[in-house]
Amino acid sequence: MLSLKSLALALHVLSAVIWIGGMFFAYVALRPAAGMLEPEQRLSLWARTLSGFFPSVIVAIVILFSTGTYFIMAKHYPMNPAIHLMIGLGTVMTLIFFHVFFSPFKKLKRNVIIKDWPAGAKNLAQIRMLVGVNLLIGLSLIVLVKILSTP
Repeated sequence: MLSLKSLALALHVLSAVIWIGGMFFAYVALRPAAGMLEPEQRLSLWARTLSGFFPSVIVAIVILFSTGTYFIMAKHYPMNPAIHLMIGLGTVMTLIFFHVFFSPFKKLKRNVIIKDWPAGAKNLAQIRMLVGVNLLIGLSLIVLVKILSTP
């Protein structure tokens, strides 16, 4: 029988995979391929792609914090350095994401609509840098939590 703890853990891991995996795909595969496009095509592609991906990230963040809170409140896992690291770095990643979502991404969409390609390119460069930071944090977090939680 599937326990609530097992379901919550599956949702927690799946949400992390969706968020970090999406950033990995965008940074490692889509970014180089899109770089070959003209600015109008490249910026439009990114605006559409991120418009589809970012709602999934918001859902993933809600699930990650909800399941994490459940684990803590139900005392399924002891408060150890790995848990503190997940909470701290997860919060930093979330703050970076919402900055991207409400500032450079919002500006990118507007600049694509009004066809201000130079301004849109600056927005995309900021998004790329911050997604790179979040990707490094997310990948490091996976490794560090595994190391810290292994007996």
